[in-house]
Amino acid sequence: MVQNMEININCDLGETSKFCSTENDPLLLGIVNSANVACGYHAGDEPTMKKTVEISKKNGVSIGAHPSFKDPENFGRKRLNLPPKDITKLIINQINILADIAQKNSMKVTHVKPHGALNNMACENFELANVIAKSIIEANKDLIFLVPTGSEMEKAGKKLHMKVAAEIFADRNYEDDGNLVSRSKSNALITDPEVAKNHVVKMVKNQAINCLSGKQIPCEIDSICVHGDGKSAVSTAKKIKDGLLESSVTLKTLDQLKRFI
Repeated sequence: MVQNMEININCDLGETSKFCSTENDPLLLGIVNSANVACGYHAGDEPTMKKTVEISKKNGVSIGAHPSFKDPENFGRKRLNLPPKDITKLIINQINILADIAQKNSMKVTHVKPHGALNNMACENFELANVIAKSIIEANKDLIFLVPTGSEMEKAGKKLHMKVAAEIFADRNYEDDGNLVSRSKSNALITDPEVAKNHVVKMVKNQAINCLSGKQIPCEIDSICVHGDGKSAVSTAKKIKDGLLESSVTLKTLDQLKRFI
């Protein structure tokens, strides 16, 4: 393992909707380093954003926009084919919505992480990834682009010389091609907190994705995504945090990682 390694733990939060509860959010904001805040397009609303920003501030957690398609009926998980100008508009609008609320609480938006179908499509499609990256730059060139490691978004962001943070997923299994195991398969999710901890610590130590087959794919890892929904969400996040600290990894907000200062 690299000496003096720094890692970030991030979580998607403020996702008030019929699909998702925010009851774990206050506890998770006491564990994670950075929050990806829903901006009202797939979930969330102004009071929830305000509350999430306030609790983040109290806990020293950095905040980022979590933009999606305007599709609350499907929690932003339905694939939509929109023209580039519409993608740009929805990305910038959502960043600005959160930035206004953050500013009123003496906070600032430090990163952007796309959500749901928008994220999945941009992971596979460089042209879409490029539109999203350019939209973020247009909104604020200093924002960190938080993206799945090895994705087309990582390539697009680096090509545009953005601050790019590459993430892995704590509670998801990976196929041999580096993609996540489909949620339609029974082994897609890791629900045991101890298994999730070992999964993450091994990936961070080796700077490589663990595939179900045992194969390892070398990659950059700056951040670990823990999901806030599910019965074991809080215990999994706590286990992972403790496991990393026990492995002498320093945990930081995204904007405080050495490479972004």
